[in-house]
Amino acid sequence: MAEETASAALTLKDIAREAGVSLATVDRVLHNRPGVRPDTVRRVQEIIARNAFQPHVAAAELARGRARRFAFVMPVGANPFMLQIQAYLGEMSAWLSARRLAVEMVITDVFDPSVLAASLEELAGSEYDGVAVVALDHPSVRAAINDLVDRGIKVVTLVSDVPSSRRHHYVGIDNIAAGRTAGALVGRLVGQRSGKIAIIAGSQGLRDHAERIFGFNQVMASEFSHLDILPLLEGRDEDDRSQQLISRLLAKHPDIIGLYNVGAGTQGVATALTEAGRDKQIVFIAHDLTAMTRRLLLQGTLDVAISQNPGHEARAAVRVLLSLARNEPILSEQEKIRIDILMRDNLP
Repeated sequence: MAEETASAALTLKDIAREAGVSLATVDRVLHNRPGVRPDTVRRVQEIIARNAFQPHVAAAELARGRARRFAFVMPVGANPFMLQIQAYLGEMSAWLSARRLAVEMVITDVFDPSVLAASLEELAGSEYDGVAVVALDHPSVRAAINDLVDRGIKVVTLVSDVPSSRRHHYVGIDNIAAGRTAGALVGRLVGQRSGKIAIIAGSQGLRDHAERIFGFNQVMASEFSHLDILPLLEGRDEDDRSQQLISRLLAKHPDIIGLYNVGAGTQGVATALTEAGRDKQIVFIAHDLTAMTRRLLLQGTLDVAISQNPGHEARAAVRVLLSLARNEPILSEQEKIRIDILMRDNLP
């Protein structure tokens, strides 16, 4: 509950008294939460409108009976980029505490729709104000997201979107543009050579991966049609699996001249290239700047990392959830995540 004030000194207690309801009911109406009868909602809203009531955010946060709780549903495993996001969320502890916010990690298999949906369903029965999820685009996941929304929980998709769901906001880059960027880079960096281009992703079920593949293929088909695109491989963002898949592919196709890694598993891909003695021959494009991709860029194994700022994404996801919980406008320009093209010569 919140003891909210306005310039006219009207408080939630005044509204509750006039409407003949509890403070908790007024708080639910103000923040569009379920569980209030329609006639009660209308009565409270009429009083608010008649008195030109504007909530005082600082007072409201101080007066809440409990801290706001946000859950971040993140993938299991050692994906370096996802671990960076988690680390940056940890660094926000002082900022979160000052605003009476609690962020909790829920680690699950985001590649398995039934497991991910079950994890989201468990959150529906908890007292969370918001959920950020690295989401798989699948009907069961979409239904689980919609159920959270129906229960009044704010939902933000992070890195990978499910636009057909009723999620409130997406935080991440334009992945079609990222894929097109990768296609343009591969096509230009291979020069006048002819040959085959390999693509490996975590899963086409992740919309960020699917959109990157779509953008990549768009550019390759329209601008570099002389290059032969090999069938997509799926490595589940795992180094060992990615290494095995790429090693077999290199042995089968000695004329591969370019390779695009859509997701994680970059170390595994790099190891396969190095062991085959082709790390300096094949144009290699991957995503995200981590300690590992930085090292590969400096070594010359990786030519370009198409990056997104994990710290910005972590902070943006929290700020967007907080704005949604407070029923405040989202500052779209502030929360927009840009695409960075990094080579060893312009590493930050």
